[in-house]
Amino acid sequence: MRLEAIYVTEAGGEPMRRRESADAVSGGLSGDRYCTGKGHYSPFDVCEVTLVQAEALERIERQAGIDLSDGQHRRNLVVRGGDVHELLDSQFRLGDAVFEGTRPRPPCRYIEQLTGEDGLMRALGNGHGGICARVETPGTITTGDEISDIEPTDDFEGLVERVRERISR
Repeated sequence: MRLEAIYVTEAGGEPMRRRESADAVSGGLSGDRYCTGKGHYSPFDVCEVTLVQAEALERIERQAGIDLSDGQHRRNLVVRGGDVHELLDSQFRLGDAVFEGTRPRPPCRYIEQLTGEDGLMRALGNGHGGICARVETPGTITTGDEISDIEPTDDFEGLVERVRERISR
């Protein structure tokens, strides 16, 4: 999978802005609404970083006629070439940062209010809404970076090795 686009916004309800790079920090992407606690669902629904598949957004446009380009999907990272759900319960590297896929990110009715697109919630449902991820190791991510080093976090031996590496630093 490759990072195709990065989107952030400073406050809930504000338009998403595309960036070529971003700093993944403890709590999310630097300057993003959920990292600063200014998101619509802060602090009730903690989702540091969201990922969605470019192919799912294109499918929604073809099937439902809803254009989700330019960040109207309200997700932070758009990736291409794979299923973001494969990242759940795994650690993965993107640029200089390490993330852990934590849970699916189903759409909410609020997205329809922001975009004025009836049916958007249903279109993003059915596994097209993406996932949430937590920043494990801060670093810079840049459009074009590839996702690598996917490791299941339920791998006990791998977990022990990662803990040993962190302690030895």
